[in-house]
Amino acid sequence: MRVGIAADHAGFVLKEQLTKALGESGHEVVDFGASSLTPEDDYPDYVVPLALDVARGGVERGLAICGSGVGACVAANKVKGVRAALIHDIFSAHQGVEDDDMNVIFFGARVIGYALAWDLTEAFLAARFNEGERHLRRLGKVSVLET
Repeated sequence: MRVGIAADHAGFVLKEQLTKALGESGHEVVDFGASSLTPEDDYPDYVVPLALDVARGGVERGLAICGSGVGACVAANKVKGVRAALIHDIFSAHQGVEDDDMNVIFFGARVIGYALAWDLTEAFLAARFNEGERHLRRLGKVSVLET
């Protein structure tokens, strides 16, 4: 799978670890930055290009990381076609895709460590949207809110 990844300074180390693991698992990884640890950087500079590429179909799914995961997730959800969520449990990592067609997952690097982040990533990437009637109906209602 072609997967995009992005992080600011707070998520940089976790991004590097996940990038390596994704590559070793056979995924094609597109790194949207940061390319170096820069304490003054801002998450929108990396997360928004990732979100735009997910929305365009350049990458199938996205992973993004900041300190808490909250701010970066808010920014990504401003992009039409992005359905992003901050996830810290296995059930939500796959259920968000299965029921809500989530296409970007967010982690707080100051909240969870690498082992859990990798387990969540695997669950997220393995999940598929079930396209059930009620889920499609709900997504339709959400999509009319996008501007």
